[in-house]
Amino acid sequence: MLTWLKRDSLTFPPLANAMREPNGLLAAGGDLSADRLVQAYRHGCFPWFSEGQPILWWSPDPRTVLFPDELHVSRSLGKVLRQQRYTVTYDRDFVAVIQACAAPRAYADGTWITDDMQNAYIELHERGHAHSVEVWENDELVGGLYGLAMGQLFFGESMFSRADNASKVGFATLVKQLQAWRFVLIDCQMPTRHLESLGARSIPRAQFADYLHNHLDQPTTACWPRQA
Repeated sequence: MLTWLKRDSLTFPPLANAMREPNGLLAAGGDLSADRLVQAYRHGCFPWFSEGQPILWWSPDPRTVLFPDELHVSRSLGKVLRQQRYTVTYDRDFVAVIQACAAPRAYADGTWITDDMQNAYIELHERGHAHSVEVWENDELVGGLYGLAMGQLFFGESMFSRADNASKVGFATLVKQLQAWRFVLIDCQMPTRHLESLGARSIPRAQFADYLHNHLDQPTTACWPRQA
């Protein structure tokens, strides 16, 4: 049975309670307060819903992740990186990145990154939890992504691209930086061809929960510079 969250409680049900169909639906309701979102990621779930739906919280099994040392850089992506066609920055324009991620896509109707979702993650950014990666061609923002950093884990949320390989350049640059900062895992949530081409793979939800337990509160050398 689906659990409905109360606004006066930040407690989520055990991950084992998540539905098998649809895969990973754990709870509904609550709100998008910064405190609840932080608790959600620490617990192992994330919000994902469409306009007009209640807030839905998910913890799929298996979980798609990328281990930094398993990043796959294709020959074509390596060529683009060596050409230094793009400039990559961090936290220079979080609002522009999340708005671009929320923009309509040719292959999808609507967006799950509603105005309320944008405002919630902007607050997380202001609190120092959420970070953005910007990819620039000259002075034009042509790609990027955003997510949350906690302990030695990064929780990716969404990415966008307006130029060839722009989002891949941003992601690959971020992964190398996270590796240097001693991050051990990047949560990609759900599988996509785009992420799998970069080395993402699926692990059991129980194993993902172990990573949360062991690495959420571990120190890193992370210092989010504006220039990558």
